[in-house]
Amino acid sequence: MTTLQEGELAFDFSRAQRAIRLDDRQKRTPEGLSLVDFVVEEPHRLLLIEVKDPSCTPRRDDDGARQAIAKERERFLHKIRSDSLISDELTPKARDSYTWLHLMRQDTKPIVYAFFLGADRLPVDSGLLMRLRERLQARIAHEADQPWARPYVSACVVVTEKTWPHAFPDYPVRRLR
Repeated sequence: MTTLQEGELAFDFSRAQRAIRLDDRQKRTPEGLSLVDFVVEEPHRLLLIEVKDPSCTPRRDDDGARQAIAKERERFLHKIRSDSLISDELTPKARDSYTWLHLMRQDTKPIVYAFFLGADRLPVDSGLLMRLRERLQARIAHEADQPWARPYVSACVVVTEKTWPHAFPDYPVRRLR
């Protein structure tokens, strides 16, 4: 069984051909590369999966910890609405992860970029998530003054704990708390 964990979330990738933690702090990666959490290989595509979970539980059970996590959730929502999440975090992770895969000769299949948002404690609706996906796809294709001549991501998806099973039914996810 291939289970990969990111924070409180455990993903079961046992039905994949291969699943690795790309953003592994135990392994040495080139300085300056910002990598996605997981790469999952399927017969006809590669999934680049980035996980952000502002809905995680506070580390301590006291008012200070609850207030701190509430403030962090507000900051995260601001990053979504202002596009800084896309430009400063998600797009560089897609580009750098593709670069790593390309240089390691592992970019032999179409790539789908999946952003998993732990949103069960965030006020987000499907419209906001759809706009996030559209802006992410556009930014990945066109970061400079002109679009990339070689598109490297065939599709982007933005999923939550609720929508993950519909997008990726072969890979159960559960929250560990």
